[in-house]
Amino acid sequence: MTHPITVGVDGSDEGGAAAAWAGREAVRRGLPLRVVYAWHGQPHLLAGGPDSEEQARWAQELVEAAARTVTERHADLSVSAEVLEGGAVDSLVAAASDAETLVLGSRGHGAIVGFLIGSVGQQVIAEAAGPVVLVRADDNAASEAAGREIVVGQQGGPDDSAAGLRFAFETAAARGASVRVVRAWSLPPLFTYSPGSLKLLDEAGGLEPFEKKALTEAVQPWREQFPEVPVTEYVEMGSAGQVLLSLAARAQLMVVQRRAERSAVGSRIGSVAHAVMHHAPCPVAVVPHS
Repeated sequence: MTHPITVGVDGSDEGGAAAAWAGREAVRRGLPLRVVYAWHGQPHLLAGGPDSEEQARWAQELVEAAARTVTERHADLSVSAEVLEGGAVDSLVAAASDAETLVLGSRGHGAIVGFLIGSVGQQVIAEAAGPVVLVRADDNAASEAAGREIVVGQQGGPDDSAAGLRFAFETAAARGASVRVVRAWSLPPLFTYSPGSLKLLDEAGGLEPFEKKALTEAVQPWREQFPEVPVTEYVEMGSAGQVLLSLAARAQLMVVQRRAERSAVGSRIGSVAHAVMHHAPCPVAVVPHS
């Protein structure tokens, strides 16, 4: 079964940029595009205000207009338009479960608003079963020009970062772009050292060589699967969020991961993904991993 690229729109500049990004990505990947608007009727609060039928008509016109705009740019692309009735979070999380990628608009630095307001948008990102891409209002095709990289964060072992690396390499292959895989490290507290870890560090020649070796091992399967994708391995001491953001100016897309498991307090995005999606100037893909 072919899963579409799905984009949420709301009539804003951010939603329009998200639809344009999603259209280009769907063309590159040979996938259909599904344009959705999450909506539920509002009570008739003011005399003379729109009734439920008028609200529904407005919602349908909005999503169809967004779909037409994409079709005008990509005549051969299969584009569908749909109004999703119900709670915004539940509707979009359900849409994400049937999508290759869910794309949303995001307003600059600070809390995620635009397509969704604040905590609602973050809930969608935290709950979605697949990748969610956030796109700024000023994004355009020029930002995907040759020379700009797909930047992806890597941490832990090969299995820990497989979902994010897969997304980054697949995207780069579709675009003819290069990938920069970034691993940040810091000095651990003395009490975390154990005889086993000290032996591994000694064999690797120290902390930084150990981190470089771990990065190479994580990237190697993806180099083999995507031999046409140029790869740069980058290791730097510092916090992961800061190291990734220091490279954002050269990126056409940044890819970060979040844990898919729910904790006792519910799903969470994680500090690294949170920092990057709030402050990176380019589109950001948040990919869940187990």
